[in-house]
Amino acid sequence: MSKQKPTNPIYIVLGLGSSGINAAKLLKSEGKNVLVLENNSNEDLLHLSKKLKSEGIEVSLLGEPLNINHFTPFIQRISSIIVSPGIDWEHKVLKKLRSKNINMQGEIELAWERLNKIPSIGITGTNGKTTVTNMLNHILEFNNLRTEMGGNIGKALSEIALGTKQKDYKKVNWLVLELSSYQIEGSLKLKPTIGIWTTLTPDHLERHKNMETYFKIKRRLLEKSSIRIYNSDDKYLSKRRKDLPQGIWVGANQQSSYSHYPKFWIDQKGYVFEDQTQLFHTSKLKIPGKHNLQNLLLVTAAAREIGIDHLSIAKSLNTFEPLPHRLEYLGKIGKLSFYNDSKATNFDSSITALKSVPTPIVLIAGGIQKKGDCQNWVEQIKKSTNSIVLYGSSAIDLKKVILRSSYEAEIIVKQGLEEATKASIDIARKTNSKSVLLSPACASFDQYQNYEQRGDHFKKLVKEYGVIK
Repeated sequence: MSKQKPTNPIYIVLGLGSSGINAAKLLKSEGKNVLVLENNSNEDLLHLSKKLKSEGIEVSLLGEPLNINHFTPFIQRISSIIVSPGIDWEHKVLKKLRSKNINMQGEIELAWERLNKIPSIGITGTNGKTTVTNMLNHILEFNNLRTEMGGNIGKALSEIALGTKQKDYKKVNWLVLELSSYQIEGSLKLKPTIGIWTTLTPDHLERHKNMETYFKIKRRLLEKSSIRIYNSDDKYLSKRRKDLPQGIWVGANQQSSYSHYPKFWIDQKGYVFEDQTQLFHTSKLKIPGKHNLQNLLLVTAAAREIGIDHLSIAKSLNTFEPLPHRLEYLGKIGKLSFYNDSKATNFDSSITALKSVPTPIVLIAGGIQKKGDCQNWVEQIKKSTNSIVLYGSSAIDLKKVILRSSYEAEIIVKQGLEEATKASIDIARKTNSKSVLLSPACASFDQYQNYEQRGDHFKKLVKEYGVIK
């Protein structure tokens, strides 16, 4: 297909989730002809499609996997295809359309083209990015900077772009954006003012196939950022330092313990330093775990680049509340503490949780197992737990793996989270455990819509035992 402008052009949006809906509304607000294609079809989607049609947005519920025939009637009219992050950028149909020189972009890029005059922070990484995004947004707002938080959490970026067209729109000082590899992949034009890379461990390999591809997608965000901030304590990032563009590095240990000195670091007494200048004590942060000290340093480095002084940062941290589903402390029954870490959808984030709460632990884990090596997770289980309760579609496979490691404590298998929670409390009482930890190390989609729904169910179950007031 030639690159001449099509007559009676149409914009095709793929996916009827939050990203797709807001992308369609954004394009419609600009007077574009919009068609949304959604491969699923159910009563909720039918209701949603009727609502969008009433706003002048055409919707087609395909009821089948995407194929090239869905585009054939419009092929000469397509101005652009907007791809939601849940749809594989390397899908065979999308590759075929790109081979015809049809313009294609991710929802993030579509919105970015309309927002790129606003200073922005792009935060990515396997684990830690949601905490960093929320903590940094909190500090900026606390210091009277107007922000919009979105991307992979909060608002879809297209929703933020749509908001700038409203009469009551108030100028934003900073966009604070959590960005997943799926979102970066389809957004070649994305160029944040500040880029932050928290961690990199095996995840999403079902889609990206290998770590090198995953690494290169994430790296692209940092390459295009004006200021770059990295975590020295992440083994993979430190190992690949020579392959990364220059930036600011942080590390939660003594500066002298690193082969390359980080600019932001923590001394043995718990004080945060910027080079050789003491800033504040880490006790200002009220959430547990060494990984959160790394998050604190990444946020501090960004806030200092933005121009916030260290005393104002410290004051802001005092009022930062822990996020739901991330090592969320729920309360106690007697001396037994309960933690909701439903956000731990991979082995590495579950390892972090196992290192962060009081031991011995009764661990609740399971769901849909992702690709990746679980050996380090199993070794940490042996160090931190005195029993495990597994549930969901991966329970039997996980049990086999743990048994092969010569784990000597009890392993219980249950079908669902309700039975698993009851069993964990019973075994914790028998073994005098200090913590019951839901840290699934797996995706939630076998039994839940998302990790939030899974975490909320766990909180409800724990509340029934009188833990949460």
